[in-house]
Amino acid sequence: MTENSLIELEIKMAYQDDLLQTLNDIIATQQQQIDRLERAYKTMHERVDNLSSKIPEDASPQYELPPHY
Repeated sequence: MTENSLIELEIKMAYQDDLLQTLNDIIATQQQQIDRLERAYKTMHERVDNLSSKIPEDASPQYELPPHY
């Protein structure tokens, strides 16, 4: 192996290391976004459940869906 070949391999490896770090950062950011979305979903789901439990069982027609739904 010549010195130029080694230098080329080291350059390629440096680019791959940089790419790997960039992808790792992106994945970490996306996981944080997923975690925030899951928490928001859970909060909204709990709010809907709480509101649903406040609707009386013999609810008036104002709570019913129109026929086209």
